[in-house]
Formats: sequence, structure tokens, C-alpha cells
Amino acid sequence: MPRQGWAGFDLARPLIMGVVNVTPDSFSDGGDFATADAAIAQGIRIAEQGADIVDICGESTRPGSLGISPAEELNRVLPVVKALAERGIAVSIDTRHAAVMTAAVSAGARIINDVTALTGDPDSLAAAARSNAAIVLMHMLGEPRTMQADPHYDDTTLDLIDYFDARLQALSVAGIDPARIAIDPGIGFGKKDPHNMLLLTELAAFQVFGCPVLLGVSRKSFVGRLSRKEPPKDRVAGSLAAGLAGFDQGVQIIRVHDVAETYQARAIWQAIGI
Repeated sequence: MPRQGWAGFDLARPLIMGVVNVTPDSFSDGGDFATADAAIAQGIRIAEQGADIVDICGESTRPGSLGISPAEELNRVLPVVKALAERGIAVSIDTRHAAVMTAAVSAGARIINDVTALTGDPDSLAAAARSNAAIVLMHMLGEPRTMQADPHYDDTTLDLIDYFDARLQALSVAGIDPARIAIDPGIGFGKKDPHNMLLLTELAAFQVFGCPVLLGVSRKSFVGRLSRKEPPKDRVAGSLAAGLAGFDQGVQIIRVHDVAETYQARAIWQAIGI
């Protein structure tokens, strides 16, 4: 059934969330936009290319990453968030730290995107509740340093359904309106290829909660493993294929690095009217 609006957007068509990593070590574009000026320019560029939302990330959560302090993360992201928000761009802050959530929303971020679903910091649930920002809850098994060591599920999709059910109940107890929440199954976060492929064929199951579903498959390593071992920047076609499969199952938001290509693919998908 049609979803209500989310983060100030109606969801008549899937939204494109474009990624800007203000990091030296992200798996796909680490170092490309590590300075504030480069990140701001990239944020403006992808907004012009058709990104509905620009997602600013200051800490890599790639497999094996060790993390950084909230203070260092703030130094990276705050000038970028502020500059883009002042230009009227819808900004999301990709963080698992409560202090960064609070400061970024104060600087103009409209969305909190947390890979730990507000469990990674004991203060994050309260910070998110106070913020009135829209929220993305992502599933991750374990934490980035060890999440790919030996992930196990009884049934991948049903285990994630149980996880999101529990998280949504926790947010409800904290007084967070369900209309503020989107969920992300976290492809590649504590998941091997069989887990990823099962989730991609069963994405429609996550519509059970009635909130928007976000899908992040852009440039991820499974694309290269299932193809010709291409490096991240050469995985655009495979990323688009996975994203369009998500659209076919009702995904409302797609998080990508290659905005212009995704915009074009979405336009043709819409024109076909599947």
C-alpha cells in the first residue's frame, strides 16, 4: 500500500540518497572527498544530478574498520552538513554517535542514518528522539571490525524481521513516531553472499512494517564477487541491476554513489511502469 511521506518527501517514486564519504578510508571512494571543500562540491554536484537526499558520512564502517572518535567525526562532517543544508539540500548524517547526530541535526541535517539502528551509542536513542529528525535503522550483525568473520542466521530474512520488530518497539517506547522511521536490511553488513542474495529476493517481506525500506547495494563487494572481481568504481552496472530489483519489490529509497546513472535507470524503470 502507498507509504506516508517521510522526511518531508512523498514516496510516489523511489528516492535517491547520494553518498558523500568525508573519509580517507571508505571502501569505494576513500580519500576522494576527504576535505570539506571537496565534499561540499560533491554534495552540490550529486544534488544537481538528481539526488533527493545527500548522505554525509565521516566514519568508514567498511568490514574490518576500527572507527574514529566522535570529535574527529564532527570535524569532518559539520562544515559539510552546514554548507549543504544552507543551500536547501536535504542532508542525512550517517553516524552511530549520539554527539554527531545532535550536532549535525542542529547544523541542518534532516535525517539520521545509523548502521547500528541506534544501538551503537547508549545515548543515541535519546538523541534521535529529541532531534525530531527522520531516522534510518540499519541491520548489522556485530560491529564493523568483526562483522564478516562468521555471520550466522537461522533464517536471514525472518531473523531480520524479528530484529526490526524489536527495534521499532524500542523506538516506540522512546516516544519516536513510527512515521519518522525507515529500515535498511544492511546488505553486506555481517552477511555473506548467500545471505545477501536471499535478502535481495525477499525484500518485499520488509514492507510488513509499513515504513519505508531503504536499500544500499552501491559498489558493494558482492557485485564484484558475482561478476569479474571488478574494483568498487567499476561495479556501477551491477549496482544498478540490484537497485532496480529492489524497486520491483517496493523499495522506497536507494542509497548510491553513482547518482546520475541511478537517476537515468529510475527514469526508464518508471517509464516502463513496472
